[in-house]
Amino acid sequence: MIGVVAMGTPVRRVRSAGTMQRRPSGVVWTRNPLAEFDELLGQIGGLLESTVESGAAAVAWTPMADVTETDDAYRVEVELAGVGSRDVDVEVNGQEVVVTGEIKEREGRGVLRRGTRRTGRFEYRVVLPGEVRAEDVRADMSEGVLTITVPKVEKAKSRHVEITDRGDG
Repeated sequence: MIGVVAMGTPVRRVRSAGTMQRRPSGVVWTRNPLAEFDELLGQIGGLLESTVESGAAAVAWTPMADVTETDDAYRVEVELAGVGSRDVDVEVNGQEVVVTGEIKEREGRGVLRRGTRRTGRFEYRVVLPGEVRAEDVRADMSEGVLTITVPKVEKAKSRHVEITDRGDG
C-alpha cells in the first residue's frame, strides 16, 4: 500500500512489521516492482490450500467409466473395485444416470508407507444421447465393475397405410 507523507514522498507500509519505508529522492529503487504482487499471490495460495485441505472430505471424486450403445440399450460400466453393492446408489432421471457412493478407509495395522487407493465419496454422471425407459434399468455388480443397462425407448416403426375409396356418389 502506498501512502503520501506531508512532503509528497511515496511511502510503502509494511503490514507485518508495522513500519514504513521511505524512498529517498534521487535513489534508484532496486526492489522488484512485482515482488509485492508475488508475495500477495503466495499468501492467497496458502489460504486456498488451507481451505481446500480442511474441506477435502466433502469433495467427491469421479470413478473411471465406459458408456457403450447398442441398437436397443445404453450400457454404463463403472470401475468400483472393493465397493459393495450396498455402498452404491444408482439413479436415472430423464436421460441422466447418476452413480454415487462411498469407499470407506480400511482400518489396518502398522504404518501405511504408500497409499494410492481412492477413498471417500464418489459420483459419476452421464447424460445419455437418447430417450430411455427408466423403469426397465438394470444394475449388476461383478468383479469390481458396476454394469448399468439402460433400455432405449423403442422408435415407432413406419408402416404403409392403405387408403379406402368410399366414392362420392
